[in-house]
Amino acid sequence: MRLSAIKATLLCLAMALAAASAYGLWRAYTAAQVPPLATQRLAAAQRPVDTTDQLIWDYQQRVRQNPDDVQSYAVLGAAYLQKARDTGDPTFYGKAQAVIDTALKHEPQNVDALIGAGTLANARHQFHDALRLGEQARALNPTVPRVYGVIADAQTELGMYDQAIQTLQTMIDMRPDLSSFSRVSYARELHGDLDGAIAMMQAAVQAGGPASENSAWVRVQLGNLFFAQGDLAAAEQQYQGTLTLLPDYVYAQAGLARVRAAQGQVRAAVALYQQSIARMPLPEFVIGLGELYQADGQPAEATKQYELVQAMQQLFKANGVDTDLELALFDADHGADAGATVALARAAYARRPSIKAADTLGWALLRAGQVDEARRYANEALRLGTRDALMLYHAGMIAQAQGDAAQARAWLNAALTLNPHFSPLFAPQARQALAALRTASAVQEEVE
Repeated sequence: MRLSAIKATLLCLAMALAAASAYGLWRAYTAAQVPPLATQRLAAAQRPVDTTDQLIWDYQQRVRQNPDDVQSYAVLGAAYLQKARDTGDPTFYGKAQAVIDTALKHEPQNVDALIGAGTLANARHQFHDALRLGEQARALNPTVPRVYGVIADAQTELGMYDQAIQTLQTMIDMRPDLSSFSRVSYARELHGDLDGAIAMMQAAVQAGGPASENSAWVRVQLGNLFFAQGDLAAAEQQYQGTLTLLPDYVYAQAGLARVRAAQGQVRAAVALYQQSIARMPLPEFVIGLGELYQADGQPAEATKQYELVQAMQQLFKANGVDTDLELALFDADHGADAGATVALARAAYARRPSIKAADTLGWALLRAGQVDEARRYANEALRLGTRDALMLYHAGMIAQAQGDAAQARAWLNAALTLNPHFSPLFAPQARQALAALRTASAVQEEVE
């Protein structure tokens, strides 16, 4: 395989593991119809079943035979990153780090190695480092579209949304493909344009990818966007279609588990989560299963899953991944020490002041009884107009605790209108809180 083809296979590594004053941008790129499933199935069948292991083996041999081959080190590092994505195993980050460091030791200004280093930093949630590395690569060669993916991913996670939009505009102008379309989709999602996000993700599916996993990934993201709007039928179609193209693809299985849970098919949802976890034990799958057990009145089973999450977080931390923000949200949801959770969320917000971090900090503050400060961060979390049912639920519960009944009703109603099944654990709590608020309002009106 030629080096250019191998590089193409690795274009989508930094895709989000995903408007404003410039929201007219990207309108030239409208979504075509998603290709018929039969056509995509044929294309998938014509690809190698798994090129990542072969790439790793090939380039291990190359660097053994020629220890000064900088470009081969860079490609090997990218292949290790793809393997981490394929398997969910963070130990491959260390392997990627070693070969990328070797490449940069030989040639500190090698653009491909810098892109690999930036991609790795993003994967480890080290976003300031990723931004620095991306900007260094751009200064050396501003004509490489992948540079802008590294930069935009870091800017987004650091809350630099206007800058991220400008970066994405450059990227999509240079190369309108799966990688740029999917990032634009996430930007639109963050800015509350779910229809626009769906259109861009459909464009990403239409564009296809050089690796079957990349194509499967964007199809699952499309399903997730449909789920976010409460369209269970469309979401299921995308997840099932992905499994037709790539059987046992864990992200599609987990997406289908969410659909089954929303449909009240608890046993089927549990089985799908268990299949996903058996193949790739990621915290998001384990948390999903735990919350399903908890909502179904099986606290002992839920506790087993939550204990497993803690062990997984330690594994990621040991391999250089900053999971403080994700751990803070988990702890706020599941009853850990409230003061320690707030401290963890504050530290994470200081490092990556995104709207997601503001949402987590606000939720942690509510759990600790610091309601007024929680409201400030809830407002910040929704400043882009994001239409995310869980974030709206958090804001509604915070407003209720603050005594702002009108705003609490508005936000909780918005969450449930957008997606009545956003969580098997928290959607029922949102309905209960909204019902109580409406009853109190009705009583107040009668008194007056």
